[in-house]
Amino acid sequence: MKKLIFLLLLAPFVLSVSCKQEKKVDNKLTQMQEVMAIHDEVMPKMGTLGKLVGELKSKVDTTATGQEYEAAMKDLQEANKAMMDWMRSFGLRFDSDEILNGKELTEEKQKWLNEEEVNVKALKEQINSSIEKAQGLLK
Repeated sequence: MKKLIFLLLLAPFVLSVSCKQEKKVDNKLTQMQEVMAIHDEVMPKMGTLGKLVGELKSKVDTTATGQEYEAAMKDLQEANKAMMDWMRSFGLRFDSDEILNGKELTEEKQKWLNEEEVNVKALKEQINSSIEKAQGLLK
C-alpha cells in the first residue's frame, strides 16, 4: 500500500519533468522552423532580384538617374550574394537531420542557431528593401 501511494505521488513529478524536457526540444525545433520559414519566404524572391537587375542594367549610364539605377542594381546583387553566403554558411553548420527532422542541437549549435536567426532576419530585410528600392525607381 505504501508503494502504491509512493508511486501515485511520484507519477505527477515524473510527468512534469518529462513535459518540461519535451518543451525544451520543441522550442529548439520551433526556432529552427522559424529560421527555415524566413528562408523559405525570401528564397522565391531570388528570381525577382535577377529580373530587376536585368531591368536596371539597361538604364545605367553616367547621369544622376543612371547612377541611382546602378546603386539599386548593386544593392540587389549584394542581397543575392548575401543569400548565397547565408545558405552556404547555414549548410556547413547544420546537417539535414537537424534542419528537417528536429535532431537535438548541441549547446554550440544552439548558439549558432541563435546567430543564424539574427542573420536570416537581416537578410530578409536586405532582400525586401533592395527589391522595394529597385521597383520604386522603375515605376
